Amino acid sequence: MTDNLTTASNVSIALLHYPVYDKNREVVATAVTNLDLHDIARSAKTFGLHRYYVITPVVEQRALSERIRSHWLDGWGATYNPKRKAALELMRVVDCLDTAIADLEESFGKKAKIVVTGAQGRANSISSAELGELFLDAAQPYLLLFGTGWGMTEDVFNRADYVLEPIKGRGAYNHLSVRSAAAIILDRLFGER
Repeated sequence: MTDNLTTASNVSIALLHYPVYDKNREVVATAVTNLDLHDIARSAKTFGLHRYYVITPVVEQRALSERIRSHWLDGWGATYNPKRKAALELMRVVDCLDTAIADLEESFGKKAKIVVTGAQGRANSISSAELGELFLDAAQPYLLLFGTGWGMTEDVFNRADYVLEPIKGRGAYNHLSVRSAAAIILDRLFGER
C-alpha cells in the first residue's frame, strides 16, 4: 500500500441510521450514539479520509448530533480537546444517503462510487486488498457505508458499486460494534504495513 494520506483523501465514510434493519428484519431508523460520533470521526481523521457523514432522517437525532459536534468545534470542548475538534471537523450530519452522495460528488465534481460493508458475506464481495487498489485512483471519490442496527437494507446493497467482504473472527459470532468494525476496516485499507 502507498502513503495512506494520499490514498485516503478521496474516500469518505458514512454511518447510516436509515434505512437499516432491526433484529426482526423490519426497516427502522436507529438512534445516534455519542460514542459512534466521536470514535468514527477519530478513525476517519487518523486515516486521512475526506469526510465522515452521519445519516439520519430523524430531525431530533440530527439536532443532537449537531449539538455534540458544535460543542467540540465552537464551544468549550474546542479548547479543551483540540484533537477531538480536528476529528469532528470531518463530520457532516445529513438527512439521507442521497444528500451525502450529492455533497461528496459536489466536492469532487465526479460521480462517487459506493462501497457497502456488512457482517454477512455475499457472492459479489471484494477483499480489502482489491478495494485498496481501487482507492489508488485519487480522482475517483468513494463513499464507504457502515450500517447500524442489524445492517443496511437490501435496497442500499443494490445501490452499491462494491460490497466489501466482512470481517471474520475465529468463530461463528460476528456482531461487532460499528465503531469497532469501522476502525478495523480502515486499518486494513489504509494502515501502514
